[in-house]
Amino acid sequence: MSHIVTIAVEVRDLAAIQSACQRLKLEEPVFGKAQLFEEEIEGILVKLPEWIFPVVCDLPTGTIHYDNFKGNWGEQKHLDKFVQTYSVEKATIEARRKGYHVTEQPFNDGSIKLTINTEAAA
Repeated sequence: MSHIVTIAVEVRDLAAIQSACQRLKLEEPVFGKAQLFEEEIEGILVKLPEWIFPVVCDLPTGTIHYDNFKGNWGEQKHLDKFVQTYSVEKATIEARRKGYHVTEQPFNDGSIKLTINTEAAA
């Protein structure tokens, strides 16, 4: 049986952030403070391609803080790709932790179909 799922992402897992960065060939994320225009934010810093400021992942709240000045300081597509990749990595980590089999199918439009088989292997 297949199901369509919509997910509101909270970024709370450092291992999934690290995996997403590695998969996207980004710099290793680090804990620190970033000046986002007029505000200093502390958390896990992720440097996205061609962004002036890093995004800051606040693990306790699951919130991503960023300032791309409506796309002038960084294209939204890079943040969207990071969030998508984080979501895939987090779902995969959790599924494998429970002993489930995970397959991934990318599509030309950039979407990803993640299939998690919860049945025990024969």
